[in-house]
Amino acid sequence: MSPWIDRILKEFPADLSRLWIAADPDDVLLDEQVLSGLRERGFEVLPFEDSVAFRAEYEDRYRKAWDRGEAAPAKALVLHLRGTNVSDLPWDYLRQARRVSLSLANLFPRLSYPVVRQIGAEHHEALFAAQAKHASQALGESATKEFVLTHIFKISPHLISRPEDLWRELLRLHYRDAGLPLVLADHVAHVLGDHAAFKDLPIGELFASKSTLLRVVQDAWYRYLSRLGLTGTRTGEPTPADFLAKADVPFEHPDVRVLVDSMFLDGLLHPLAVHGAAVSIPEWAKVGIVQDPLALRNLVAEGIKGILQSLPTLESSYRDWANLSRRFGEVLARFHALDTVRAEGLKTAIAELQATTDERLRQWVTKHYADLPSLPVAKGPVMVHHVPRFLSMRRGAGEAKIALLVFDGLAVDQWVQIREALAKRAPKLGFEESACFAWLPTLTSVSRQALFSGLKPREFADTIESTSPEPTQWSRFWQDQGLRANEVMYRKGIKRTDQLAELGAAISAPSIRVAGMVVDTVDEIVHGAVLGKRGIAAQIESWCESGFVDQLFSLLLDKGFHVYLTADHGNVEAVGQGRPNQGVAPELRGERVRTYRSESLVAESAAANPNTYRLDVAGLPANFMTLFAGGRAAFMQQAEPAVVHGGISVEELLVPFVKISYVS
Repeated sequence: MSPWIDRILKEFPADLSRLWIAADPDDVLLDEQVLSGLRERGFEVLPFEDSVAFRAEYEDRYRKAWDRGEAAPAKALVLHLRGTNVSDLPWDYLRQARRVSLSLANLFPRLSYPVVRQIGAEHHEALFAAQAKHASQALGESATKEFVLTHIFKISPHLISRPEDLWRELLRLHYRDAGLPLVLADHVAHVLGDHAAFKDLPIGELFASKSTLLRVVQDAWYRYLSRLGLTGTRTGEPTPADFLAKADVPFEHPDVRVLVDSMFLDGLLHPLAVHGAAVSIPEWAKVGIVQDPLALRNLVAEGIKGILQSLPTLESSYRDWANLSRRFGEVLARFHALDTVRAEGLKTAIAELQATTDERLRQWVTKHYADLPSLPVAKGPVMVHHVPRFLSMRRGAGEAKIALLVFDGLAVDQWVQIREALAKRAPKLGFEESACFAWLPTLTSVSRQALFSGLKPREFADTIESTSPEPTQWSRFWQDQGLRANEVMYRKGIKRTDQLAELGAAISAPSIRVAGMVVDTVDEIVHGAVLGKRGIAAQIESWCESGFVDQLFSLLLDKGFHVYLTADHGNVEAVGQGRPNQGVAPELRGERVRTYRSESLVAESAAANPNTYRLDVAGLPANFMTLFAGGRAAFMQQAEPAVVHGGISVEELLVPFVKISYVS
């Protein structure tokens, strides 16, 4: 274990107390590795966000068991306080608990606290090591910025003097999904401000925003091909409009082209369909064009190889899985776009990719999933129940009107398809894309209810088998944030263009500040699918051609809403392994999962049904137990194919989280 993790864990010696209070204004404790280390020591961390909810959970799950001399869910409970004022806590907690104070100011005494607190938690471990090795004295604000840029991001802005230097650093950063925090991006922009070669570029935004960088490079690639005499666009897309920065990227420089090549293979950049013979284009650049279906087939094949060579490990971060899901979605969307003959030739490779990633994810989930609900959400939701809290933070940051679109059942690869259709129909729409985890089991009544309520499933145990409480839960969350009931709207069943007029009238009400909407189309297509995900892809294409999606986005944006899109779960192709042969009925009959209300029932079903596995999912009600179908199998008629959800796979468990806006 690293010195950083050891330094924090040493504050929690085992067996000193069963109840702890951690005053942690910087969320130091809410680090994946720290939470995992605490869990291994027998500690559970429970954020103190609502005194009533905390007391109910503490009393029911811990105190009663301890008072009876019985084992609780963990040996010790840590009350996590996002602040320093412990005197506001109930007196009985203060009397019983052992107190610990954690802060970045104390952990990084030689660095400027205002700078360090704006650096992402994923960099704290490396920064702690760099401080110990390289910071011999206290550094001021400017020196701390230079220190972090040098030792964490490996950038020295004073050495960037040529265009190839700038674009190499930009591409390297964003390929690793390591864009600079705003405080550092602004510092780099200030240092480079006097360079004539960069004066027309939004330097700070390019270093901070991956979506901005990719838009600019995509447009520059089109113009690069034009200079080589090739006319073409991203497949079906009109000529890029004037709203994109006209930056010249030195694609032919070796340091730049090797990164651009990788970005095309991973789907971060999109190859352009070109017309005519590409005799004038360098061999290295052919990864960025599509002349015929064979080129697209080769792009899919290389994408599969690339993912298999860089799969997350058991100790990887949730961020690695979120990034993997997006690369996976790009490859799968391209695969479904192939003609039948070329797709058939890649079916074995796709199946290997799916089986390998699913098994690796299942191992990771077994060890780390329990830590995800407690992770901080300031940068974006880690799980779907974080979404309302994240949106509330965005309102606090100035986004006065927010619309949340939940595309029920939308997998990441299907979002990629929708995004590409929008690139053709509505090129002024821009997307800031990320991913988050659905709740297990990936059933609508579990995960979508968590999404709209902002609660863990254990906190809505009485309604876990229904979606009917969603409007009330959505309204209650926002009323707890200070809004009135008439300022919150909920709609479901939205799917057709003829519904948009009524929706537009509803959201035009002056009182509406927050709107939550369920778009059902994809889920309906999935449940009616008879030709697998390739057939679903064809139906989604037709749906997008109806204009519904881009009209919905534009309607909300034109009404002044900040628009976010996500899903409650995804979907996979599976094959029936037979319906469970058992004498007891499960509570919920998902195709990929069955749930039971007693230990004996789930044990009996597991013993009677091979190719199944159990998983104790932290955050579910104690009497809500899961039995999952193994591999890509389903609890359906033997050998029957279907597109389903409920289980643990990249396509089911990780869902898109996207901010939609007009590109300015």
